[in-house]
Amino acid sequence: MTKYRFDEIAINSTQKKKPTEEDKVYYIGLEHIDPGCFDVVRWGSDIAPTGDKLLMQKGDVLFGKRRAYQRKVAIAPFDGIFSAHGMVLRPNLKVIDANYFPFFISSDKFMDVAIRISVGGLSPTINWKDLAKQEFELPSLEEQKVLADKLWAAYRLKQAYKKLLAATDEMVKSQFIEMFGTVESYCKLEDLVSDTFPGEWGSEPTSENAIKVIRTTNFTNEGHLDLADVVTRDIEPKKVARKKLKQGDTILERSGGTKDNPVGRVVFFDEIGDYLLNNFTQALRPKESVNPVYLFYALYNSYNINKAAMRAMASQTTGIQNLSMSDFMSKSIVLPSRDEQNKFEQIYRQADKSKFELKQCIENIDKVIKSLING
Repeated sequence: MTKYRFDEIAINSTQKKKPTEEDKVYYIGLEHIDPGCFDVVRWGSDIAPTGDKLLMQKGDVLFGKRRAYQRKVAIAPFDGIFSAHGMVLRPNLKVIDANYFPFFISSDKFMDVAIRISVGGLSPTINWKDLAKQEFELPSLEEQKVLADKLWAAYRLKQAYKKLLAATDEMVKSQFIEMFGTVESYCKLEDLVSDTFPGEWGSEPTSENAIKVIRTTNFTNEGHLDLADVVTRDIEPKKVARKKLKQGDTILERSGGTKDNPVGRVVFFDEIGDYLLNNFTQALRPKESVNPVYLFYALYNSYNINKAAMRAMASQTTGIQNLSMSDFMSKSIVLPSRDEQNKFEQIYRQADKSKFELKQCIENIDKVIKSLING
């Protein structure tokens, strides 16, 4: 291992231009980069971006210097322009292999330093002069080339599994449309739900009796809960008894939302244990005559095919979208027979099992990549 300053490892390309109307097609912003993925799969802007942008060349490594904790690293798929909130980096081939370079930039040893030296409050940013003088150890070029071959093989396998994940989602969606696309029986949501109630926030926990509270930050866009980070709160026992979630409940995001994902997301509650919701969410408990998985997926599918309609149901105060529950509960839902609902649940559950196994494979590959790059 040999130690180098970062400006000996990477070349920071700072060539800029003021975008023209033609440049909007080949513009990449930080919003176009997905953490953990070198491939850029979306780009462009509806109008010419404002302000100076960085010129990039195909093969350059694009690094988000603003909010570096988001760990955004990608490889430019074409010549174009890149956000000024990023860096356009090129390897110094005398000390680092070109194929190894993007993995080094996405490694913990680089990212931990980048995050540590970021300055600023809400949007911490890295200054090149601070990054340039940071020192990192690198294996020999020969070792880097061997590692790069292994890393790219693992990365391509990971991307193949991610495509299978996406294909599984599309299969479930296609099955839903095929089974129920021509059903003419509709029912208002309010007639399919036996109970609906908002969450509680409670107070900071002071006892062992504090209960877990699900927030919208626990929502995933795939309709599942991510409970890796769950807060606990002290809430009155009578409210806990009244508002404790049951398996089969659908959880609705009634306040929050973003520009790309407006308020109205839903997730399926299928957990064991005592959980409540916070006050940005609402529980929807289906009647016994309705299959819980079917109700959840009907709402999930409706949201994803028509986000504009959901946005229209929301008012906005202080930057937060608030869903009109009366409008939402009056939504009409396709209602097939209970037998058909049950058949769809079997399809959904099998697909969900397959997705779980694929995600485990992806997590294992990530561990291999981390082990190789971090030594």
